[in-house]
Parts: sequence; C-alpha cells; structure tokens
Amino acid sequence: GFTVGSNNDANLNGTTFVAWQWKANAGTTTAFSESGNNPGGTYQANTTAGISIITYTGTGAAGTVTHGLGVAPKLIIIKNRDVADPWAVYYGDATDYLVLNTTAATVDNAAWWNDTAPSSTVFTVNTDHSVNADGEDYIAYCFANVQSFSKVGTYVANANVDGPFIYCGFKPAWILRKALP
Repeated sequence: GFTVGSNNDANLNGTTFVAWQWKANAGTTTAFSESGNNPGGTYQANTTAGISIITYTGTGAAGTVTHGLGVAPKLIIIKNRDVADPWAVYYGDATDYLVLNTTAATVDNAAWWNDTAPSSTVFTVNTDHSVNADGEDYIAYCFANVQSFSKVGTYVANANVDGPFIYCGFKPAWILRKALP
C-alpha cells in the first residue's frame, strides 16, 4: 500500500481519487545514456506483462527513448514531472496525439511523436513541452498487447443500450477508456 498526506491534491475530504500502481519487474532498473538528441534515463520492463515504466530527461530536440519491451508499444502515456503539462497519449497513430486529462479531440501534430511509430526498442519524442523539453524530467508508461493478458485498441460506439462488443481474448480486470471526439 501507500500513504497520502493531507495535501488537497491527494486527500481532499469527500473527493474520489484514482491511483494506478504497476510493478514493472522485480526491481531491476536499466539505465540508458543521453546520446545527441536522444534523452537519457532509466526503465523497468516486464516483457511478459507488456509494460515498461521509463523516466527520462528531455533534450528539447527530436530523439528516441528506450523502452525495454522487445516489441513496439501500442499505448504510451507520458507526464512531465517538472510542470503542469497535460498527460500525452500515443495510442497507435504516430501522426496524432491525445491528451488524457482533458476532453480535447485527437490532434494531428508532429511535435509530439515526430510522426514516427514506436519500434521494438524505442519510441520517438519531438519538441513539444509535454514530451521533451530540454532538461525537464518525464515519466512514461508503455503498454504492449499480450495475448490473454492485456489489449490496447480503439472501437466505434453505436449508442445502443448494450453498446458494441469489444473482443479482448480474455476477461479484463481493469479497463481504461478515453473518448476520441
């Protein structure tokens, strides 16, 4: 478990909060060095579960960040830990970005992912402050699809009472959903 203090950002009386916890592996952290425009940092990856947690320091120029999954992630969520930038979301379309913590629509903008899909070893960040400001610290959560364990994708709503059926290949224990207006 964990303990929260009395700060209203985490413990305002009567407010409901959500907390996400993932253990990426058995405590092994792998460091990667800054190289030119490529940010340096560390990652913990669990290739069996398809999750990696990365911390990196931005360079302010288009570069790649090592994720350690061994396959290309389908979902990346990045948060600038130094300022109140929005949560940047990559969801399988390298030309678009989505902001997790607003109702804004998907936007086509190369300043976030440099219009480059993730590979089995790295994902690309460009110059947007939310993903890669020079000298600022970031955390990134990468998720890959793992059969019978996790599934990332999109679906089209139909406004029916019982809604569309989304096949995952397993019974999910937790679902994160974000509308793409």
